[in-house]
Amino acid sequence: MTYSVPYHDGPVYGVVNVPGSKSITNRALVLAALANGPTRLNHALFSDDSRILMTALSAVGYAVIPDEVNSAVEVIGAQIEPLQQRAEHDLFVGNSGTSARFLTALLALGQGVYRLDGVARMRERPLGDLLATLRVMGVDVRDLLGTGCPPIEIRGAGLPGGTVSIRGDESSQFVSALLMAAPYAKNPMRIEILGELVSEPYVEMTRSMMAAFGVQVVRRGNVFEVPLGAYHANAVYDIEPDASGASYFMAAAALCGGEVTLSGLTRESLQGDVAFADVLLQMGCAVSFSAEGITIARGEESLRGVDVDLFHLSDTVPTLAAIAPFASSPVTIRNVANIRLKETDRIAACVAELRAFGVEVEEFADGMRIFPCANLREDVSVKTYDDHRMAMAFSLLGMRVRGTKILDPMCVSKTFPTYYEHFEKLLDIS
Repeated sequence: MTYSVPYHDGPVYGVVNVPGSKSITNRALVLAALANGPTRLNHALFSDDSRILMTALSAVGYAVIPDEVNSAVEVIGAQIEPLQQRAEHDLFVGNSGTSARFLTALLALGQGVYRLDGVARMRERPLGDLLATLRVMGVDVRDLLGTGCPPIEIRGAGLPGGTVSIRGDESSQFVSALLMAAPYAKNPMRIEILGELVSEPYVEMTRSMMAAFGVQVVRRGNVFEVPLGAYHANAVYDIEPDASGASYFMAAAALCGGEVTLSGLTRESLQGDVAFADVLLQMGCAVSFSAEGITIARGEESLRGVDVDLFHLSDTVPTLAAIAPFASSPVTIRNVANIRLKETDRIAACVAELRAFGVEVEEFADGMRIFPCANLREDVSVKTYDDHRMAMAFSLLGMRVRGTKILDPMCVSKTFPTYYEHFEKLLDIS
């Protein structure tokens, strides 16, 4: 299956309402399940990743009632009671790294035997640091192929807690997974982060959401302290629009000119990726934040090149890479070595697909430098590597280059199943 990207050589104008945040939805599912009583999650995302986590939580005994028509989920929290059953469960996590990591720590609270496995790429995505930290605490968790990746098996006997350390440079989700499980450990947890913490805003998101469910995490520098306790249900918990998904529409305004507002996102968002707007500001766009949303605008002036460290905004690397050839000077992206371990090696994938269009690119171990290209090659079929972000990002480049096709376009269903509808609607009204 391929998607023929509509060619669009004019400006874009409109208000875009992107679906709920995947990151917030999946954290809210875990926290609501571990609470005591019902929580309604409003504006929840229904995508491959969120459905995988809902299915897994249901399989181990939690009541998760989806209402997809209304973009809502009712979760009947039962703390760790469902996990006290001495049962065996085989859980499929697809290529959902978030689900695999969150479930690994969550299921360590239980008394059953749990096996997690996924697609071929998931078997290449490391969990080693998280597994090592759990083993230090005394959890019996095994990587069944000896690779530090799924499939893994957890023989639950409760989470001992105590003081542990974990590297921060591979995935912030390891830290978030431990934090969310920690209140139900046998002893208070103290988690020390070794080195710099990648995608730190996502850990701060976790802390804020834990506080909304009644547990306060104390942070002192690189140390997080979590008391024993219990989460409190929220009658209603509202989920923000997805800032990573919004980045494509921010970039569309930067690329084409015009003005696009991303409804419902503000400077106070829980999601660090709203700061992608600041990257576009450096490139010459006008950016404004209001109670209604974020507005990105560009007039006649050209996009400027930038040299940026996207360590904390690594999900936006493909977005920036896709519009970089249209800048008036090179765009350099640094300090994102961790994205080589995402759904695909995103550095290598971006470099390969940009070169397919005739763009000059220098590849680094931790990033890339992309040079302006006045004569982009037409009729390119973009490989997506089963990576949703590659498909969405390169649709942006494609709308300015005739004949562009996206291969395996529905990989976007991982986080944004209705992406092409939103994309075409913006072009239709512009």
